[in-house]
Amino acid sequence: MTDGQTISLAPARPDATAPPVGTLSPPVAHAAVAGVLRAYRLPPPTAVTAVAEGLLNRGYRVTTGDGTYFLKCYVDRATAGRPAITTQHRATAALAARGLPVPAPLADRDGRTVTAHGGRLFALYPWVAGNHRHGTELAPERCGALGALLGALHGALAEVCAPLRQPDGVLSAEVEETRRIIADLRALARAHRPYDAFDRYAEEHLLQRLELLDAHRHRRPGPADAPPTGWTHGDFHGLNVLHLGGTVSAVLDWDKLAPHPVAEEAVRAATLLFNDRATGVLDLPRVRHWARAYRATGAADAEQVARAVHRVWWERLNDLWMLQWRYQRRDHRADPLFPAAAGQLAWWCQEYEQVLDAFTN
Repeated sequence: MTDGQTISLAPARPDATAPPVGTLSPPVAHAAVAGVLRAYRLPPPTAVTAVAEGLLNRGYRVTTGDGTYFLKCYVDRATAGRPAITTQHRATAALAARGLPVPAPLADRDGRTVTAHGGRLFALYPWVAGNHRHGTELAPERCGALGALLGALHGALAEVCAPLRQPDGVLSAEVEETRRIIADLRALARAHRPYDAFDRYAEEHLLQRLELLDAHRHRRPGPADAPPTGWTHGDFHGLNVLHLGGTVSAVLDWDKLAPHPVAEEAVRAATLLFNDRATGVLDLPRVRHWARAYRATGAADAEQVARAVHRVWWERLNDLWMLQWRYQRRDHRADPLFPAAAGQLAWWCQEYEQVLDAFTN
């Protein structure tokens, strides 16, 4: 990243022409798993079980005669290139060496952590015990501890990853582009067959989204409004965190490791961790514990977090990826997430000041 550059970190627009990814891609055959294990001088697997969670890549719990492992098959073409995976592995190994709960990939017999087999790339990890827990299941002090962990990760990433120069500006989503996407999605929802209750709800929400955009379009963040950029996990939420015995045993899935405005990850993560899974409404007392602990690490101050809150809110106002997956890619895996996401946005627009206060005071 160079000086004098304005970068765009607006919501990603799904590529409608991209091939199916993750759990829509062909599963890894048992023989292929055995072939990968040979590169690690491990005995053949006695059991291979697909890990159910996750949209972008395939994962397997693999049991052999000398232990249990997690085998990751990289599928998503945006993050599955060898250079990108090597960068992730280098960073996670450095974090693990600092005592942070980040699994480090195992090296094969040639000392590499990325193994190619049958045209796919794989990585092998020790199996880490633990369970996923939604943030609303955590006691308030545990919410704070989780926020402090993210702050510690951000601080460590700044030290172990390549140095970054701050951009002159960070662009946000444009309303007119979002309106064009809404027009396309409304037409696709109306024409979807069989037309069902989800399609009806999608049409209603898209009309509501147009109203919200018209009401708030004057609040678009400017390029200089973003908090400082740094290295971030990129996808910090409950399904990428394992808990064991009251502590975090692992932070998983570093596929989206990349430079972003750091405080925005803290805000975005909280909206995914501490939301009602039916309505999307945030548990603001838990958000407050999270944010106070995060700020106490020095990863961001209250003013930077306030800017992050505004930019993440604007991002959500313009982001329609779940409906784009359904109607443009014919991929329905994100459908169950949409009602809560839509509900959270409408609620956030009404309770903007309360949300801001929970993050900054």
